[in-house]
Amino acid sequence: MEKETVDARGLSCPQPVLMVMDKMRSLGKGKIEVMVDTDTAKENIVRAAESQGWQVKEIISEDMEYRLTLIKE
Repeated sequence: MEKETVDARGLSCPQPVLMVMDKMRSLGKGKIEVMVDTDTAKENIVRAAESQGWQVKEIISEDMEYRLTLIKE
């Protein structure tokens, strides 16, 4: 499965969520890796993804940044 990447580090809400929503809509299904650097963005993206039927497969926290893996088959 091809992986798309959304790098929303350094952006304030709602911009990271809007970027991820656009990517989810354009793909329809697949795998998206999202990089953010705030708890708020992480939590909002998890909620947005789940509301669109995407699964949050993994959340990795490293040096005050988060890497989320979203999947929809």
